[in-house]
Formats: sequence, structure tokens, C-alpha cells
Amino acid sequence: MTVIARPLLTEALRPDASLRREVRTAVQALIDPESVIARRQANEGAIRRELADLVERVARERGAILPAAALAELQAYVVDEVLGYGPIQPLLDDPAVQEVMVNAPHEVFVERDGRIELAAVTFDDDAHIIAVVERILRRLGRRVDESSPAVDARIPEAGVRVHVIIPPIALKGPTITIRKFPRHLSMGELVEREALTEECARFLGGAVAARTNILVSGGTGSGKTTLLNALSEFVGDDERVVTIEDTAELKLRKRHVVPLQARPANVEGRGAVTIRDLVVHALRMRPDRLIVGEVRREEALDMLQAMNTGHDGSLSTAHANDPADVVSRLETMVLQAGVTYPLRAIRQQIQSAIHMVVHVSRGPDGTRRIESVAELGALDARDNVPVRLLFARDDDGSLHYLRPPHFISRLSPRVRGRLEAALPARRPAPRARRPRRAPARKPATARRRTDRTR
Repeated sequence: MTVIARPLLTEALRPDASLRREVRTAVQALIDPESVIARRQANEGAIRRELADLVERVARERGAILPAAALAELQAYVVDEVLGYGPIQPLLDDPAVQEVMVNAPHEVFVERDGRIELAAVTFDDDAHIIAVVERILRRLGRRVDESSPAVDARIPEAGVRVHVIIPPIALKGPTITIRKFPRHLSMGELVEREALTEECARFLGGAVAARTNILVSGGTGSGKTTLLNALSEFVGDDERVVTIEDTAELKLRKRHVVPLQARPANVEGRGAVTIRDLVVHALRMRPDRLIVGEVRREEALDMLQAMNTGHDGSLSTAHANDPADVVSRLETMVLQAGVTYPLRAIRQQIQSAIHMVVHVSRGPDGTRRIESVAELGALDARDNVPVRLLFARDDDGSLHYLRPPHFISRLSPRVRGRLEAALPARRPAPRARRPRRAPARKPATARRRTDRTR
């Protein structure tokens, strides 16, 4: 792909904003956007050169004599408007940018290397943002208007997920949130980035190989999908994996993968295919493993039932504050399905289905890491699900192995050895026990009083 260089210019050398708008409007009036986009696949380089020449001609017709650097900047600006996503195209081309957030014409933020910062790009006005939105959605056959003011979609060829919301729902004006699909990081790369330790990585790999059911919890942007991709490395190549996602982001490097994606309702409110629908369909597709990108609503019930009916080794993610919060979150999701199960039965389903919860977080400096690994114990006398930490970080931020899991005894004997072999060689040091105190002797008077009462 031929890319027009975007020179770094000072404000004094940058083309006037009014000239930029005038040239952009004139060029868009001279071309047929649909024809240009259709020809783009055949020879994008030639189309970009044609547009650059047209920009130069239109600028000269308006008496604008620009230095070479300023002309190149104007050409890149107009070409991005025609073929790309306007002012935010340079941000999408930047590999260091993970997310682009357009809050208002002069409020464009980016997440770069884990930190959110204000970007040095602007839109002309709300109409300019809407034009970019329509260009994005036109390629997907989707639309956004007052009757349907929000849309969530993915653009596979661009490697991004797009969310758009417009007035009257968005009070500041049209809002765009574009998240790039996470780059596939191996478990080894996560260890190098200190997201977890080698012994924790070996333990998680053994747990996946032993077909344990794992739920990855954390907040938005904490790295749940990235970890899910890494965990899939330890799935056997001879296993059939069915993935279910609201917006497809998983990139499993496996030979036998069947990806499914939910579909929203059309403008008439029909044709929706929910995550819950896909879970039901997936169970009829003979999966060895079921991977649900994220459970958010009533599909949690079907996922738990699948894990409890022979589909071991399933993986999923959920939003939660910590492993203990996962249980209450899943309870709420199950109740959204309209079931009338007693709370004890729901908790029993959760404890029986999920072997481990891996909690991830994003720190203030943008780093993403595993905070803890926990197992869910059997219900106690009060019908609560106890959470036992297997790995946890100390006050210094170091991830330590605490204890072996109890659920090993629940695993099939033919795969149990895979997890046992992955346990850290060193056993955690037992906690120092306080010496027992000798029972206090009763005073003699008390003993005599007791004897009389007898």
C-alpha cells in the first residue's frame, strides 16, 4: 500500500484550516467515492497518486502556493478523508495506539502504550464526524440515526472494533470509540513483559492441558482477551474448538477452530442472534472445547450448564473486581435468564463448573498483569462459595505461589498428571503456627463452688 508521508509541521507552516476544508470539499465533489473505493482493491497506489495530483491542482486553482511539506500534509489529509477515516487515520496507522476515542470535534483522545492522552488532531465540526461515521458504517452495511442512535461493529480488514453513539443519546455530539484488536502475545512474551511469572505460566499451561474450566476476570482494557489468546496455546491441535463472541477478537492459532459471532437486530428489530443462541448452537457442533469471549448476561446459565455436562476445558472472560466478585456477578447473570433456582443451586452450579479464576488488571502506568489465580471451594455451611488463592501478589507487586489446588482430585485421572507435573517444584512454606496455650486452671474457690453445685 502506498502511503503519503505526513510531515511534522509547525502551526505556522500548516495549511490554513479554511483552505483544508475548501480543498477537501472540492475534491470530494469532483470524484465518485463509491467508484474510488471499488477501484481501491485493484490498485490503491495509483488511486492515492491520482488523488494527490487532484489535491495539488485544486489548491493551485484557489491561488494557494504551498511549500512542499505543507502540500504533502494537505494531500495526506484529503486522501485520508476519501479513503480512510479522516483526521483519526494517522492515529489508527500508529502501532503504539491501542484505542482512539472521539468525544467531540476538538476532543480526540488515544490510548498509547497503556496511557490515555489528548491527541493533536481535530475535526471541523459535528458534521465532519458524522461524515466519517457514515463512511465507516457504509462499508459494513450498517447505519446510525435518531431511531437507532448506537451501533457496535467490527472491521476485520482494518483490525478494529468500532462503537458509535450519536445525539440525542450522546450529549456532546457524535462519539466514536475505536479499539484495535489486541496483538497476539504468546505466553512467553507475557512472561517477558512481567505480566506473570514463569512458574505461574507453566501452571496455567498445565491447567489448560488438563482440561480445567477457567474464567479470566478483570476490568475493561485489562488484557482479558490477550490472556485468553495466550492460554489457547496449550489446547491440543487435535481438539475441535468453537469460539463464541459478541465482537470477534480472538485469534486462536489452532488448526480446528469454528468461530461464531453474535448479530444485532436489524432496523425492524428482527434477526438478532444472541450469545445465548450461539451457545445452544455450539453444543450441537461437537466441540471439544467451548470458548466464550465474554459472558455479560443470561448466556452465563447456558455456559455453566455446558461446563457441567461434559464440556471440560472451556474458557471465558467476565468483568469483575476480583475473584470473589466473580461469583456474585455470575449469580446476577444467571438470574437475568429468568430462572427460579434457589441461590444455593446457582452457587453449586458455579462452584462445580468453574475450576479457576484468573484475575488481571491494568495499573496506573498502563501495564497489564495477572493479579491472582484462585480456585472456588465447596459451599460452606452458609452456602457461600469460598475463594482460595493459589497465586497472589504481595505488597511489593511480586506474584507468588501459595498452595496447590484442591480441584485436582476432581479431574479425570487421564489428564490429572498434566497439571500435577506443572505445579511449582517448591512447596509453599507453611505458615508459622502460634504455640498452644495451656488451659487456664480454675481458682480453688471456683473449684469448690463447682463441687457444691454437683
